[in-house]
Parts: sequence; structure tokens; C-alpha cells
Amino acid sequence: MQKLRQILLPLERGCSERTIKKQVNVSRPTIHQYAVLFANSGKSYSTLLNLSDKELNAIVRSGKVNQEESSDPRRDHFLEQMDYFILELKKVGVTRHLLWQEYLEAYPSGFQYSRFCELMEHYMKIRKPSMRFTHKPGEVLQVDFAGAKLSYVDKKTGAVIECPVIVGVLPFSGYSYVRALPNATLPEVVNALNLMLDFFGGVPLNALSDNMKQWVTRTCKYEPTLPAMLEQWALHNHIGILATRPVKPKDKASVENQVLITYRRVYAQLRNTSFYNLEELNKGILEKLEAHHQKNFQKKIYSRLELFNAEEKPVLQSLPETPYTLRHYTKGKVYPNYYVVVGEDWHFYSVPWQYIGKEVRIVYDSDLVEIYYNHERIAFHRRSYKEHGYTTRMEHMPENHKRIAQQKGWDPDYYLKKASENGPYTRALFDRIMKSKITIHQAYGPCLGILRLIQTHGEKRVEAACERALQGSKYNYGIVKTILENKMDLIEGSAESPSPIPQHNNLRGENAYKQTLFDNQ
Repeated sequence: MQKLRQILLPLERGCSERTIKKQVNVSRPTIHQYAVLFANSGKSYSTLLNLSDKELNAIVRSGKVNQEESSDPRRDHFLEQMDYFILELKKVGVTRHLLWQEYLEAYPSGFQYSRFCELMEHYMKIRKPSMRFTHKPGEVLQVDFAGAKLSYVDKKTGAVIECPVIVGVLPFSGYSYVRALPNATLPEVVNALNLMLDFFGGVPLNALSDNMKQWVTRTCKYEPTLPAMLEQWALHNHIGILATRPVKPKDKASVENQVLITYRRVYAQLRNTSFYNLEELNKGILEKLEAHHQKNFQKKIYSRLELFNAEEKPVLQSLPETPYTLRHYTKGKVYPNYYVVVGEDWHFYSVPWQYIGKEVRIVYDSDLVEIYYNHERIAFHRRSYKEHGYTTRMEHMPENHKRIAQQKGWDPDYYLKKASENGPYTRALFDRIMKSKITIHQAYGPCLGILRLIQTHGEKRVEAACERALQGSKYNYGIVKTILENKMDLIEGSAESPSPIPQHNNLRGENAYKQTLFDNQ
């Protein structure tokens, strides 16, 4: 407005445009344009000089718009089509170039592509202004995956292993954490979040991400459903879990911008460096990240690290005494033999027999397995990784089963131990029998029967019979009993398949046939 008044004053005095140009250092075409605008306003120069800045600006702006509209009718046509352009751009596969081609077909004298895009960008910004967020220190941690991956080379195979990269940032200070993961599964994400909080040395009030499957199991604009493991992590660290609105990446604009910064300050810096394992890769990432944190903000005299240490770290919540331990959650039905199975290891754990047929919740980590019914813990065991094994607590059995177990060793380990005492083939057969049954209890009868055959036929014969039985495809008590009754275990080389021709003296060998043939000749 000051420059306009510098033009108005000599115009009022009758100075020429050439003279005004020298006085105010503005080009003659611009001075002439303003002179026309002032003349079209219908007001005298002295009146214009007495107007406020706001009133003078309104006259100039309205005059400019009217001049543009009167000088270029193509703008009117373009503005009429603007609603249609914005609606079409939301459709899959529709681009600005396609819309421009269609626009020129309908209006051949219209704008060229560059001007078309410029006007569209201008009016879209006016219709949809961006909002500036003001962040409080320690209020939120924004998390997201980078679109591009980093990689390392496996020395053994020479294969290039690509790794997803998770990025977390505290928007107030811009202090961030970047880590490459072996995969993008929820356990790896939770482990990265643990390391992220440890890197910051504290816990913010909230953690925000988009609706990625590791963060949200069911999307909802108002109350999304979170994975149980993530909820447990949040409770352990006293941190709130937030999710952006579906398909609204600007809700986490800070981490979106941090991903772009990571590409420039980390990815670009590491592009010519080779790594040979994940640890080396993450070490290289942290080195570049630390250098980034120590650089001053543009046009500021302090860095992200200085701002974080001075104003954000002091307000973060304290870290818990121990980091969150990854826990797995699953559901299962109690089998008729009062066991539930952890499918990851295919190992069975007992529960009180009264819960047979009930659906229970199983919670386990690397050390313990806990079973809950209606939010009440009904059993817990040390975790076993033995496939198809059984872990049993005596107090979970009904009374009659307890008596049988106490008297006869009603336990898989008991029978396997007895079989091992008799010999390796007996042990191997017992193991095959147990694995072939639907429940372990179905194997106890056959195993007990075979052990009792030792009393009748002796240890050596039963061991030989078990060796022979292992040659078949079915494993049970009856096969061992048949072998012993028919004394097939006593035949020399019994482990081999017997000849279908019985041995006796009235047999001719191949030599006899050769001799007969020679005599005939």
C-alpha cells in the first residue's frame, strides 16, 4: 500500500509516468496499469489518498479481477468447469493431463497444459486450505513405515535382503528414530517401539499412526479396534494409542515429512555403502540420524537435538522399570482330555478337567503359558517347545485319573522311559504309537500292553519284535503280539523282508538249470 500511495501522489500532481518511474522505481507498464485502475474506480486521486489501506486494497483487487475477467474470457469457462475437474481427479486413473486433453477437445482455444495446471493448483488451494498444527512437547509420537526399503547383502548366498523401515518422530522437536526391521509383523513393530522409547529416554503421552494392519485391526473414524498385543504394550508404557482417520495421511503430517527427510539425510547418504547384516545396517542408519539431529534447523540457530534436550525430554514420562515383553494371544477349546494346544509349537498343556469343552484364552511369551477363562487365570505352565509333547499338572486331573496316573505312571514320559530301558527300537515304536493317536491317552493302552509282553517273552524278544514292527506302516500292540506268537522275531535277519519261498531240501539252484541245458546240447 505504501508503494501505491507513492504512485498516487505524483499522479495527483500531474506528473508523467516516465517521471513517476524514476521516483518510485516501478516499471512504466505497472504504473500505467494502476493509473487505469484508479481512473476506473470513479474516485479522484485525493479521495483515494484519504482511503484506508484496506479500502484502497479492495479497490485495486476488484479492479484487477474485473480486468482479468474482461480481458480473458477463457478464465470464465475454466472456472465453470472447476467443480467437474476436482470431482474427476478423485477417480482411479484420471490425471490432469487427461482432463486437459478433454478440455481442449471441448474448448480448442483454451489454456495450454502448463497454464491449465497452474490455474487448477491455484483454485484447489483456495478451496482446500491447509491447517497448521501447533504441537506441545511430549504430547505425541507419530509412527509410520517408509515407502522405500533399505537392504543388506547375505554373505552366504549373495542375496540382497530388503528390509522395511519404521520411522518415529516427536513433532514438537523433530527428534526422530529410524530402524530397519527383518519384517513388518506386529511383534517386530512392538519390538521397534520398545527401542524407540529407549532411544528417546522417555514416553510421550500418545502414539499416533495410520490404519496399517499392525496398528488397527478394524478401522473406524471414531473408535478403531487395536491388536491385543499393541494394547498390552500401551498399558505397560502408560501411553495412549491413536489412529488417523481412514485415508487421511495429513493427520500425521509430521511423520510424513520425516519420511521425506529420512530419504534425504539417511537413504541418500547410505546409497553407496554395502552392509552384510541387519545390525550393520541399523548402525549405519543411527550414525546418519545423529548427524541429522545435530544440524541446525533452516534459518534457526539451534538443532533438533538441542530443542529436544532443552524442552521435550524433561516433560516425557519415565520409562517403565522393565521393557514390555512380547506376549502372544490366542483362543482355543479345551479338548476332552482336558488339554489345550499352543499351535505355534504344537505342544499341549493341561487345564482343570472341569473346563472341558470351554473356549479359553491363551497368553504366552518365551517363558510362560497362561490360560484364562472369563478373565480368570485357570492354569499356567512353563513353556515347552517340544513338538507334539504334553505338559501336565496332577491337580488338573479328575480323581480317577489321578489314581491311575499314580499307580501306573499314566504319563507319556513314564512310558518312554520304560521303553528306553528295554531298548532303542522299543523306544522308537512307543514314540510312533503316541504320534499316530488323536489323543495321548489312546497310546497308553498299547504301550502298557507291550510292556507286559516283556514279562512273558523277555526283553530281547520284545526289542526284536519292535524292530520288526517298525518296518511296517501301522504301529500298535497287536502287531508286536503277532510277531512274538509266530516267533517271527527269532528268524535270522528278521528285520529284513522274508522270502516268499520256504526253505527245504527239494530245491534246485540256478546251477542245476545251467547244467541241464548244457547236457541237452
